[in-house]
Amino acid sequence: MTVESCLDELPITDLKGVGEKIAEKLKRLGIASVADVLFHLPFRYEDRSEVVSIGALMSGHSCLFEGQVELAEVVFRGRRSMLVRISDGTGFITLRFFHFSNSQKKAMQRGQWIRCFGDIKAYNKGGGAEVVHPEYRLISEQQRGQIEEGLLAVYPVTEGLNQASFRKLIKQAFVMLQQGAFVRDCLPQQALEEGRYLPLLDSLKELHYPQTIPADDVSHIPAFQRLIFEELLANHLSLSRLKKGVKQRAAPRFKGIGEIHAQFLNTLKFNLTAAQQRVVAEITSDLQKGSPMQRLLQGDVGSGKTVVAACAGLAAIEAGYQVALMAPTELLAEQHYKNFEQWLSGLGVHVTCLLGRHKGKAYTAITDDIRQAKANIVIGTQSLFQEKVEFARLGLVIIDEQHRFGVQQRLALREKGMGNMSPHQLVMTATPIPRTLAMLGYADLDLSIIDELPPGRTPVTTAVLPVSKREKIIERIRQGVADGRQVYWVCTLIEESEALQCQAAEVAAELLIDGLPELKIGLVHGRMKAEEKQAVMDQFKQQSLDILVATTVIEVGVDVPNASLMIIENAERLGLAQLHQLRGRVGRGQRDSHCVLMYKPPLSNNASERLSIMRETTDGFKIAEKDMQLRGAGELLGKRQAGFMHFKVADIVRDAELLDSVAICAEDVLQEHEELVEPLIHRWVANSVEYAQV
Repeated sequence: MTVESCLDELPITDLKGVGEKIAEKLKRLGIASVADVLFHLPFRYEDRSEVVSIGALMSGHSCLFEGQVELAEVVFRGRRSMLVRISDGTGFITLRFFHFSNSQKKAMQRGQWIRCFGDIKAYNKGGGAEVVHPEYRLISEQQRGQIEEGLLAVYPVTEGLNQASFRKLIKQAFVMLQQGAFVRDCLPQQALEEGRYLPLLDSLKELHYPQTIPADDVSHIPAFQRLIFEELLANHLSLSRLKKGVKQRAAPRFKGIGEIHAQFLNTLKFNLTAAQQRVVAEITSDLQKGSPMQRLLQGDVGSGKTVVAACAGLAAIEAGYQVALMAPTELLAEQHYKNFEQWLSGLGVHVTCLLGRHKGKAYTAITDDIRQAKANIVIGTQSLFQEKVEFARLGLVIIDEQHRFGVQQRLALREKGMGNMSPHQLVMTATPIPRTLAMLGYADLDLSIIDELPPGRTPVTTAVLPVSKREKIIERIRQGVADGRQVYWVCTLIEESEALQCQAAEVAAELLIDGLPELKIGLVHGRMKAEEKQAVMDQFKQQSLDILVATTVIEVGVDVPNASLMIIENAERLGLAQLHQLRGRVGRGQRDSHCVLMYKPPLSNNASERLSIMRETTDGFKIAEKDMQLRGAGELLGKRQAGFMHFKVADIVRDAELLDSVAICAEDVLQEHEELVEPLIHRWVANSVEYAQV
C-alpha cells in the first residue's frame, strides 16, 4: 500500500488474514475492496464499558459479566451440551454451549476466572440465569474489572466469519487511513453544506466507533443521514445512466396517428377520456423520435390502458413494424388476444397469440408467421422471449403488469429488435406506484398516468364481515342473482401452496352448490388447463353461469360488466394491492357494485388496518401509498424487480423526504461532477452493477 492509496481500489485481500477462503465469504456480503469493509455498517451496538455483577443481571438484557468456574459438565438431557456454572460472590449463572471442543472443556477448570458477554435468559429450575453460547475469554484474577472494549459494533456476518474477525478487518482499514490512505468523498461540497452532512471519514468513525450507544432508530443521527443521502443518490444516478444509455441507442421512427388509428377510434362504442387522449399524445410524441421510448403507463383498475396500448400498437403497424405484447399469465394474454382480435381484425391487422401450451405444428406455424412478418401483433407470456422466437421487424414492445416481470425479462425482448435498432417499450401497470417509489424505483422510465375512469364505471361499496356471517352472505348472493347480477367468489392463497389453493376453491364451489342448488356455478383455478379455464370464463361472460368460484388467477384482465358482486374469502391473507386488483373485477357495468371482504378472526393489527383501508377508499394511489408504508418498497416492487432497490442503509419509505433533494443533487452531479458518478455507483449499487450498465 502506498501513502496515497485509495481504499476503494484496494482489493480486500490486501488486509491481513484475508486469503481466498475469507475473501469468498466476504464476497457473499458484497465486500470486494477495503473500502467496502468500511461501508458494511453495524446493525446494533453492545455496551461493554461496565462489568455487571452476576447478582444484578436481568433477563432480556445483553451484559458483560465475570465469574469463577464452579462446575463444568457435559449433559445429555435432550441435546448434548456443556454447562459451565460460574459465580462472582453475588450470585451464579450457567453458560450453555451446544458446540464445544475438548480443549474448551479442559480450559473450564474449577477456580478459572472467565469474562463473558451474552443475552441473559431466565432459568428457573436452579433459581439462577442462563446464557447460551456467550462470547468469552479466560482471564486472571488480577485482570478482573479491567475494561478494554467499551462500546462495540455488531455487524451482519456470514457463516465462517465471526464478529471478532470482522472487527479486526475494520480496525485494519482505519489504521490504513491513519497512515495516509483515503476513501473518496463522493458528495459535492454544495450537497454537504445544504444537507449539513458530516465529512465521509467523520461519519464512518462515528458509526463504527460511537462514543455513546445510539437510540433504537439510528437513521436520524447525522452520520447515518449522510450515508443514506449518498446511497439514494447512487441509486438515482445508476438509473439515470441506464436511461441515458438507452436514449443513445437507435430506434425506428413512426409517423404518428394514421388512417387505421382513426378507423379504430371510429369502431369503438365509446370515446377516449381526456386522460387517455393525453397519454396517447405523449406516447405518439415518443414514437416519432429516433431513440427508444421507455415509458411507464400507470392507470388504476379499469382506466382503459389496453385501448391506449392498441393505439400505440397501430402507430407501429402503420409504420410497417411488428408489436409484441407480453402478459404475466396465459389467462390475461388470451384476454388481450380476444380484445385486440375483436378491435383490429376488421381493419386488416393480423393478431396472433403464442402461449406455452403451443407445441409442434401449431408452434411452428405461429413462429413462422412472426419470422415472416405475417403477424402484426404478437401476444403472449414469457414464451415471447424464447430464442426460437424471431421477429422480422419488431418496433414496439408492450409489457402488461410489468411488476410481475424482472428487469432482465423486459430487456430480453429489447434484444429482439432489428440489428442495431432497439424497439420502443411501453410498460403498463394497474398497481399504482407511489410518487416516492416512482422517483427512485422507476427513474429510468418516463411516466404517463391515466388519472380518470371511463364514464359508466360505478363506485364499488366494500363491506368487511367475519366468516361467521357466511350464511347471510350466501343469502345476499341468492338475492343478487335473482336481481340479475353475477357473482365472483374468490378463494385466496393458502400456505403458499397452489394445490391447497385449488382444493380450497373446489370445496368452496361444493358448499355453494349445496347452499344454492338453483344457481349455476363454475370453477376456475390454477391447475386447470388453459383451454378449460377459458371455456369457464367464456360461459361466465356470456351469462351462462351465475357464480364464478375462482382462485386469484382472476386478479387481472377479466372483464365481465354484469358481475357486480364479489366475495373474497380469507381477505386478511392478501396485501392491499392484490385486494385492490381483485375488487377491480366488479364495477365495470351500470349496476351499483359491492365487494365483501370475509375474514377469519382474530385479526392482527396489520390485517385489520388493511381491511379498514379497503373499506374506506377505492383510490388506487392512496391504497398504494399505504401499502408501501405497511409492506415496504422492496415488497411492493417485487423481489425479482428489486435488484437495485436492495439498500444497505437507506429505506425508501422512511427516507422519502430526501428524494427531492436527491433528484436535484443528481442533476448537479451529472452536469458538474461527472467524475463522481462511477465511484458512487460502484460503492453503493454493487448488487446491481449489471442492471446499472445495461
